[in-house]
Amino acid sequence: MEVFNFSKEAGKKISAFQSDFIMSRILQTTKGAHIGCMHLEEKGVIGYHQAVIPQLLLVVSGEGFVSTQRDEYFKVQSGDAVFWEKDEWHETKTDTGLTAIVIESEELNPAAYMPRRENHQ
Repeated sequence: MEVFNFSKEAGKKISAFQSDFIMSRILQTTKGAHIGCMHLEEKGVIGYHQAVIPQLLLVVSGEGFVSTQRDEYFKVQSGDAVFWEKDEWHETKTDTGLTAIVIESEELNPAAYMPRRENHQ
């Protein structure tokens, strides 16, 4: 498991075409990708399972905990992106609620676009 940062602070100011915004790049694929939004309510869980293909979980609001081993969890919050390789076992849970975008594709390389989070514990 790797944890990356796509928060505003990790982005770059864009001024082309008289624009004024910050873009946090996430990834690029040349193969198909499945993209969904997961809404976990208070005490919600994405149960312990094996990744069928590489997965990237982008936390857009709330906070929770992720794990590759059921006895060791790492806190995640808005702006964190968690990457699991194919076949990696993992779980996501929250006490207060969490909304995340999930991207699944055979071809994911988030390290090419996002900085790793300094400390993911």
